[in-house]
Amino acid sequence: MAETKSIMLVGVGGQGTLLASRILGNVLLSAGYDVKVSEVHGMSQRGGSVVTYIKYGDKIFSPVIEKGEADVIISFEELEAARWLPYLKKGGKIITNSQQVNPMPVIMGVQEYPQNLTEKMRAKGVDITAIDALALAEQAGSSRAVNVVLMGLVSKTAGFPEEAWQNALDACVPKKAVDINKKAFALGREAQ
Repeated sequence: MAETKSIMLVGVGGQGTLLASRILGNVLLSAGYDVKVSEVHGMSQRGGSVVTYIKYGDKIFSPVIEKGEADVIISFEELEAARWLPYLKKGGKIITNSQQVNPMPVIMGVQEYPQNLTEKMRAKGVDITAIDALALAEQAGSSRAVNVVLMGLVSKTAGFPEEAWQNALDACVPKKAVDINKKAFALGREAQ
């Protein structure tokens, strides 16, 4: 009997959280798990917060993740990692892109983007891995591949064969973008 695990993907609109959730869901299904995915859209088309819940195990009835339940939070942007931190369970892990995407109050000059967020979370005892996924995506050939760079990083410690990830990329990524995404995945897997 496999225990139920919970993963949250958090970011802002346009960062590819939905494709990442499809890739991850594909890998989990190929491993024989029951998987439930719930995509929650904020003001995603306006650069607002987007969150996707993924639960997997022997039998999953609801994808909803409550505060303190997430085993892993995969964040596509630093402020989103901090925003969703209350959902991380004790002993959980955050994997984040170190990129900063200014939310509307910062763009409007009403607030400043909080500084040193990764260091502040680490100081609270949070297990956090941060990489510059944007730089790696650009190195692969597309700034839009940040999501797949993060999946590459996740794949190192997720405990599923690399072949399952490669198959998921083939199944989920549009054919014209497969080569760039496979490069992005490899760079993410090699990071850190």
